[in-house]
Amino acid sequence: MSDDLFAPKVPQEVANRRPLADRLRPKTLDEVSGQPHLTGPDGVLRRMIASGSLGSMIFWGPPGTGKTTVARLLSGEAGLAFEQISAIFSGVADLKKVFEAAKLRRLGGRQTLLFVDEIHRFNRAQQDSFLPVMEDGTIILVGATTENPSFELNAALLSRARVLTFRSHDEESLAELLKRAEEVEARPLPLDDEARQTLLRMADGDGRAVLTLAEEVWRAARPGEVFDTVGLAEVVQRRAPVYDKAQDGHYNLISALHKAVRGSDPDAALYYLCRMFDAGEDPLYLGRRLVRMAVEDIGLADPQALVICNAAKDAYEYLGSPEGELALANACIYLATAPKSNAAYMAYNKAVRAAKENGSLLPPAHILNAPTKLMKQEGYGKGYRYDHDEPDAFSGQDYFPEKMGRQTFYEPVERGFEREIRKRLDWWSRLRRERGEE
Repeated sequence: MSDDLFAPKVPQEVANRRPLADRLRPKTLDEVSGQPHLTGPDGVLRRMIASGSLGSMIFWGPPGTGKTTVARLLSGEAGLAFEQISAIFSGVADLKKVFEAAKLRRLGGRQTLLFVDEIHRFNRAQQDSFLPVMEDGTIILVGATTENPSFELNAALLSRARVLTFRSHDEESLAELLKRAEEVEARPLPLDDEARQTLLRMADGDGRAVLTLAEEVWRAARPGEVFDTVGLAEVVQRRAPVYDKAQDGHYNLISALHKAVRGSDPDAALYYLCRMFDAGEDPLYLGRRLVRMAVEDIGLADPQALVICNAAKDAYEYLGSPEGELALANACIYLATAPKSNAAYMAYNKAVRAAKENGSLLPPAHILNAPTKLMKQEGYGKGYRYDHDEPDAFSGQDYFPEKMGRQTFYEPVERGFEREIRKRLDWWSRLRRERGEE
């Protein structure tokens, strides 16, 4: 006998009920909230549509900001066929099918907007496969990613697509979503004012999340019941944040943590780290900040600082919470007690400025390779001295462009391991003077 006979009967109207986030999905660009710089009257996408010419784009932003919805609406506004795939579930064979279908449509006079979710998950070869069909106009690519495109996407793909940034919802746009939800549900959300603000903070800028949380509240509420902050946390089984991760509380505490580490106070640093754990801060965010402190404030005074911070981040990912938090605490204490130096950080900033100011200068000819006869005739590699063949394995040649001359960006401090680096630099400088290279 089938088990279905004993399953509870669900009313058809309930079984067919779509999630609130789906029912509130915007039907026009005018209904899109939270992205006025893109979809507002003077937004970038509005201008593209008005011009009658859409180019390929990469939508970069956190979850729940409307990337998929905007792509779909964009195809409708521009009269394009809409195709959607996910890089998580698709491979080369799937891409070929989509490209062939788009080519057939193009022969019929209609272009295709191909929306690729999680595009950063495609490997280099898969990303390269988009290039020919983008260049010949078979598709207009709209890729969505939560990761920084500069690091995750091929340069060739980025050169053919414009990156548009989607921003997290602020409290005002999330509150507007809740009002629209109450209109659709034809009933108020059973929360007092403080709990309502807490729910907005729980969503952390995610429009889909705020509507899902609202649904949970409506399902849990008995007739006439109104939840306070404590009741809300119990209903949605999510801790109410002690501070708003997008506002002053977040930045004040992370600033205090960073300055305590820089000031070599392990007790204060550990205190602020634990306050952020207790507030519900993402531990991986804290792991990333510790890595930043290692390279900015400790640098080469203790090269192990970066290694330890990365290991702590990996340990947290392996152990999870709360056990993994101890690894981050260890890294925090290590950073606070390590010798401090911002010499590498300052050297990097100086080098960046120099690179921008002198970016057109060619390296000196003697350090350029000469794989062809023509390049040898042009003087490439002429006069280069192989350091390993020189006394002390050091030639002392000048490697900067001739018009710049030798520059000094890095000035190690007399603390920690950088004291040893200072000795090496002084020794090499002395050898240059003795050999007439300075």
